[in-house]
Amino acid sequence: MNIRIDDLDHIREAAREFIQHIGDHRVFAFYGKMGAGKTTFVKAICEELGVSDVITSPTFAIINEYSLPEGTPLYHFDFYRIKKLEEVYDMGYEDYFYSGAICFIEWPELIEEILPDDAVRVSITEQEDGSRLVAF
Repeated sequence: MNIRIDDLDHIREAAREFIQHIGDHRVFAFYGKMGAGKTTFVKAICEELGVSDVITSPTFAIINEYSLPEGTPLYHFDFYRIKKLEEVYDMGYEDYFYSGAICFIEWPELIEEILPDDAVRVSITEQEDGSRLVAF
C-alpha cells in the first residue's frame, strides 16, 4: 500500500487513510532518513486516532505514552539514541510490544532483531518534488 503526502496541508488526510489500513496490527516500524517526516506523520496519526495529549518526539525519553479516547494506551518510541540493544531489554520492551496496545516505532533499524514478526514496516521517503511516499 502506498500513500502520497503532497504537503503538510494533506498530512491529516494521509493519516486517516493509514488508519483505515491498521486492521488488527498493533506494532508499526517507521523507516526513513532523518527529516523524512516520521515524527510528523506519527503525530498526525495520533491526532486522528483521538489522542488529546501534546504529542512530541520521544527522542530523549525514548518512549512517550499517550491515551486513546477509550483510555487505551498508545506507545511512541524513538530508538535513535540507543547505543546497545541491552538498553531496550532493560526498558522491558516486551511489555509494550506485546501488550496489545498500538506501538509506533521510529528508527527500528537499531532494534530490528527484536521487532515482533507481525510488525508492519512503514517506509517514508522524500520525493524529488518534496512530497513524501508512505509505503507499507
